[in-house]
Amino acid sequence: MSSTTNETPDVTGDETGDEMHGWRKIIHTPRYRMMIFAMIGVVSMSLGRVLSGNDDLTSSGTFGVALRTAAPIALAGLAGLFAERSGTVNIGLEGMMIMGTIFAGWWGWQYGPWMAVVGGIVGGLLAGLLMSLATTTFGVNHIVAGFAINILAPGVARFMANELFTGVPGGSVTSSPGNSGSMGRFTMPFTSGGDLFGWQTPDVFGWIERQGWFILADLGGFAKGMTTNVSYDVVLTAAIFVLAGYVVWSTSIGLRLRAAGERPAAAESLGVSVAKMRHLGLAISGGLAGLGGAVLVLFANRYQEAQVAGRGFLGLATLIFGNWRPAGIAAGAGLFGYAQGITLRTSPEQVVRALLLSAAIGLGLSAVWMLVTRNFTGMGIAALIGIALFWAYYAAERPNNQLVFVTPYVVTLVAVSVGAQRLRPPAEEGIPWFKGQT
Repeated sequence: MSSTTNETPDVTGDETGDEMHGWRKIIHTPRYRMMIFAMIGVVSMSLGRVLSGNDDLTSSGTFGVALRTAAPIALAGLAGLFAERSGTVNIGLEGMMIMGTIFAGWWGWQYGPWMAVVGGIVGGLLAGLLMSLATTTFGVNHIVAGFAINILAPGVARFMANELFTGVPGGSVTSSPGNSGSMGRFTMPFTSGGDLFGWQTPDVFGWIERQGWFILADLGGFAKGMTTNVSYDVVLTAAIFVLAGYVVWSTSIGLRLRAAGERPAAAESLGVSVAKMRHLGLAISGGLAGLGGAVLVLFANRYQEAQVAGRGFLGLATLIFGNWRPAGIAAGAGLFGYAQGITLRTSPEQVVRALLLSAAIGLGLSAVWMLVTRNFTGMGIAALIGIALFWAYYAAERPNNQLVFVTPYVVTLVAVSVGAQRLRPPAEEGIPWFKGQT
């Protein structure tokens, strides 16, 4: 009897310890952390809107612009994914996007917006194949080849613009005439007030947004922004992301592509041509980056010199932030696109100020969560940055233009710095490979 009594506390204690260990293991899984920080993001944005009194922070208009500005960045990041998963470091995304813009401007002017899409893909594809020739066939250093593409593309674009657009009505050496025709737009029926055979359907998301409710209004604004007046090239971008995720992770060609970047020697021993996979990866990469350039042209309705404006490098940042995965790239592009989109709003300085408050609240909530999970170093850093942002919010009643337009790049730097602790790049990316190498 005494023996039974003595054993019971030990068993209970072991079970309690196992439960505690299991709980800590669960909260440190990537999926659980993502859910927690997503919830923190929603709550902090809603609190920032309410406390600052700036409804434009989470309005459907802001999210709609963010979606539009995120699309070319997302395509650049996805372009980098195909190249780097196959083993090629592609920092030539900027140049490939530039080649996409000049071809899209040319074909869009001549044949309409859908041919602008095709032209952008062709222009980027040519740049991708050039880089593939240099890196895969001749073994040129990937960084050097990428820089060469970035330097070469603006010169080629200016030469083509001079030959194609100079002397044409509406054209010049720095811009093309406007696209002939319209791409078309889509609004979701029944949820966002879209038209259905001439009948104006209810705008449920818009109604929720207008109520101003905590969190619900912000989610309503997000949903309406994602489904209202969306250009078909942005719809195409979303479809490509779904397709890319399936191809890379669920098909044999995707497996071979990833094997070329992870274990090229093992892939070759199984009959996979590493060179062909890397050529294919860069061809797809160039085409997607060029499509990103075409999206920029369609947004402006014409080619304009320097309209890429660093988005290829932002795409590279989303690739790193997203840990070389399509879903992560989409999330990073959404974040960077939102930061760029607010600079296009009517009073961007006030939206940026409200964003500072939301970021400070988010960091404060993150610090509390890190205290619960016993991440004391992270808690201290989050708390200090949060305090600094609170001070910036109260000190700057009207932020100057320099702060407004540098915001997207600050967000990019911070996001990539935070995400750098969990990176898992392809093992053999950036290393030249020749048949028979071990």
